[in-house]
Amino acid sequence: MDSPENSRPESGHGWTGDQVDRIISNLLRLGLVLSAAVVAVGAAIYLARHGNQATAYRVFRGEPPDFRLVENIFTAGTRFRGRGFIMAGLLLLIATPVARVAFSVLAFLRQRDHIFAAVTIFVLAVLLFSIFWLGVR
Repeated sequence: MDSPENSRPESGHGWTGDQVDRIISNLLRLGLVLSAAVVAVGAAIYLARHGNQATAYRVFRGEPPDFRLVENIFTAGTRFRGRGFIMAGLLLLIATPVARVAFSVLAFLRQRDHIFAAVTIFVLAVLLFSIFWLGVR
């Protein structure tokens, strides 16, 4: 059973805790489903074009340089390359929890909970730093 303080907005403004939880739940669900759909489309395209090719398991080949930049991944997707779709789906999967943290910042600001907003902004900054700065190297 929900507690009374979680079902009403604090000081008559912002979202209730239940509303925030529902929005975050839907955001995470949407991100997962969208990511899975994009990966599935990419897998179908990839298998339709390359399903008959023999695979050399003794030789490891990393991801081609084309797929090391976000712009190239989306360009490959617009050209209906299977790997481009798969990589774009994985980027969506990575972006889903980041979007959750970004939404949490907005929710805390709307609820005027500045301490939690500041902590969440710090967490968001660390996430973005680790993705964009450390991921580039």
